[in-house]
Amino acid sequence: MRLRGDIFWEWADPELHSRTHDETLNDGTHIDVQVRLSRNGETQMFIGIYGPDGMALYEEADDSHPRESMTRALAWGVGRARQLAAAGRSSTRRAASSK
Repeated sequence: MRLRGDIFWEWADPELHSRTHDETLNDGTHIDVQVRLSRNGETQMFIGIYGPDGMALYEEADDSHPRESMTRALAWGVGRARQLAAAGRSSTRRAASSK
């Protein structure tokens, strides 16, 4: 079970049409990318990265991807989420090895 942070709850709106990409990485980190159309027709995105225990490691919400389709924004967001998750893993390894 994911423990959502404030950024997700401020962004969430179940009345809006959205698409979601959920993925569990090899180390158990979970990424959740969601895109939606706002009431004004703007493409908006949420990126969440969660640890194996479900705790939120990183969340961001981007309310404007002008002239970008939901499909294109979702693909971009998945790539960004994977990069952020990988950067988090490498910085954790560096911190552990420096002790």
